[in-house]
Amino acid sequence: MAYNRAMEELPNGFTGFTKRDPGFTSAGEAMRRARAATELGNDETRYKESGRKAAQHGWQVPHGGIMFDGQRRPDVGRHLDPNDMKRYLRVPDVLAGETGPIFNEEALAEIPLTDRRWSWVEISLPAIRHNTLTVKRSLAPGVRLMAVVKADAYGHGAVQCARTMLNSGAEQLAVASVDEGIELRQAGIGAPILMLSEPPVSAIPLLLAHKIMPTVFTIEFAIRYAEAADQIGLRAPFHLKINTGMNRIGVRFDEVDEFLRQISFHRALDLAGTFTHFATADETDTLEVGRAKDRFLYALDTMRAAGVDPGLIHASNSAATTRFPELRYDMVRVGLSLYGYYSTPEMFGMIDLHPAMSVHARITDVKTVPLGEGVSYFFTYRSGGYAKICTVPVGYADGLRFNLSNRINFVMGGRQYPQVGNICMDQCMFEVPQRSRGTQAHLEPQIGDEVLIVGEQGDAFATIDQMADILGTSSYEICIGFGNLRMPRIYT
Repeated sequence: MAYNRAMEELPNGFTGFTKRDPGFTSAGEAMRRARAATELGNDETRYKESGRKAAQHGWQVPHGGIMFDGQRRPDVGRHLDPNDMKRYLRVPDVLAGETGPIFNEEALAEIPLTDRRWSWVEISLPAIRHNTLTVKRSLAPGVRLMAVVKADAYGHGAVQCARTMLNSGAEQLAVASVDEGIELRQAGIGAPILMLSEPPVSAIPLLLAHKIMPTVFTIEFAIRYAEAADQIGLRAPFHLKINTGMNRIGVRFDEVDEFLRQISFHRALDLAGTFTHFATADETDTLEVGRAKDRFLYALDTMRAAGVDPGLIHASNSAATTRFPELRYDMVRVGLSLYGYYSTPEMFGMIDLHPAMSVHARITDVKTVPLGEGVSYFFTYRSGGYAKICTVPVGYADGLRFNLSNRINFVMGGRQYPQVGNICMDQCMFEVPQRSRGTQAHLEPQIGDEVLIVGEQGDAFATIDQMADILGTSSYEICIGFGNLRMPRIYT
């Protein structure tokens, strides 16, 4: 019997219907279409069908199918050259109406942060660990260590640093704002957190929800905080701040008894700690530190005489912790030392600290500038000739302060080279002499060469402390500037 296509149009074997009206669909064709539609609902079938259609439009479909709807096919892109743009594309889902080029967001995200602008900050967690262990070992048994991780751990990254510090001997953490405390809690950190100031009353629900202890020094806040906690059956722990002369925040040392009298009636309040801050612990002259200590002890004696337990007593920052062991009390609050910096020259030789932050860049341009021509805005530097001017993508918006212009060195290839010209918002320049010195050949800088804005290499170094000294400011400020997250932060 001769093959007749009409015979397969009906599944029940009826034949003879060879003439069809326009738009006619046989029962067999309808069943096949329904079956195909069902199969296309299956990912594997859809991959193949979409790939077949895409190939008809000229796309080279990787073996095994394509990626769409956010799903990665195991072998997509593996055979492509890393420099091939096809690595960052995916075959369009033609069945869904896509047309190329369609970028693969996952592949784009895999481009390293350090290859997006050629400037980055590195944080050494081993250095953080070393510094924390060093401080902890300097304390007498029973003295607790509160690690200060405010301002995103002074630009070093609060969550990562807090975890490292807690694993290296710190028992508690200190922050400056409610949101800083919430960030730690949301990262799964359960250690006690003290907020070093008193937040607005409107933030009280956040304190209670995230178990963040506030500093208290006003009667209104203390009562509102206690009432909010008592309303939902919670306690209201806090630390009392004593003003011993800095006159920033706190209950004045000779008014503590009256303050406590007005708040102590509330049953929900828990005084977990009492503290002060030494405003001059970094100075050579210790007279004011002694005066603040006497005032603090007076306040503590007043509290005990009134039958009030002051809780954990703490007063020492980084400088005081190192310089004045007698002021460590029950706990010390250490910030700068944990990041590897000395807040005063008096600390040198007293404690071994390792800086945790380094700042890196790669050269984006190299040029020979004729003798006498200017470099950067306002031509504050002019070429002396026989030198290469190199550009790196780091500027004052990244924390490299404008007032450092023409006053610092960078490090490359184990040597120091002067930064020249005014530092711009996003870029700056440095000079590499092309004259050989004695047996030391000159360096030929190339685009892509790595440069240390902060760090050390061999005997050459560029430090945050040097920058702070030039500007007459503190290492805190420089670290926070570089850690502002405009440059990616890499942990090593």
